[in-house]
Amino acid sequence: MPPLTAMVDEINNGKIGELKMFSIREHRHPFLSKVGNWNRFAERTGGTLVEKCCHFFDLMRLIVDDEAVRVFASGAADVNHRDERYDGKVPDMIDNAYVIVEFRSGRRASLDLCMFADGAYWQEEFSAVGDKGKVECFVPGSGKHWPGRGERQAEVVVSPRDPKGPVRRTVEVDERLLSLGAHHGSTYFEHLGFQQSVLEGSPVKVSVEDGLKAVVIGLAAEQSIRETRVVEIDGLMLR
Repeated sequence: MPPLTAMVDEINNGKIGELKMFSIREHRHPFLSKVGNWNRFAERTGGTLVEKCCHFFDLMRLIVDDEAVRVFASGAADVNHRDERYDGKVPDMIDNAYVIVEFRSGRRASLDLCMFADGAYWQEEFSAVGDKGKVECFVPGSGKHWPGRGERQAEVVVSPRDPKGPVRRTVEVDERLLSLGAHHGSTYFEHLGFQQSVLEGSPVKVSVEDGLKAVVIGLAAEQSIRETRVVEIDGLMLR
């Protein structure tokens, strides 16, 4: 997404110093209805933290620029789809969770997910904190799910420790791009990158290995919730 790209640029240009913590908050609407409502059960999807959140874990690896070593998570299916039945079974997809991911370098990242927060002003909030400051990114939800909300522009806020004084700016995204898909314009840029790789031989920005490692973090988070314990990543991909 253009606003998230702007945030990553601020991190990479040293505005916050050495990154120590990165957090993601997604407070959004419930799962949409799909064909046969296949997305209601973990046995079909790997669970919410895989099916829904693996891209956030991919983002953690990108921004932290390191490999995850352990995961601890807490979550449950508390509100959504409680009145639905499929072959007599109640959906078991988690609708709220906290996930903490530790990396080799000692840096850590967190995910705060809530899927019954339809009324939230921002759908996604990102925060990166370094030894010299903090940068945040605020992204509105899609107008498809809340008419009028998607027209608001995203914001990036840089807050240095010295001299103190947050600098706030709007990151505008062309309305045509917002209308082409979801996730605040990123659908267009994903397809553009794919086209450039096919037609121009441009390097692929996200590899199959990147995707696999993101899914493994999600699987570890789901396991952590089931077993109420910290899950080590080492060896998990081999089991």
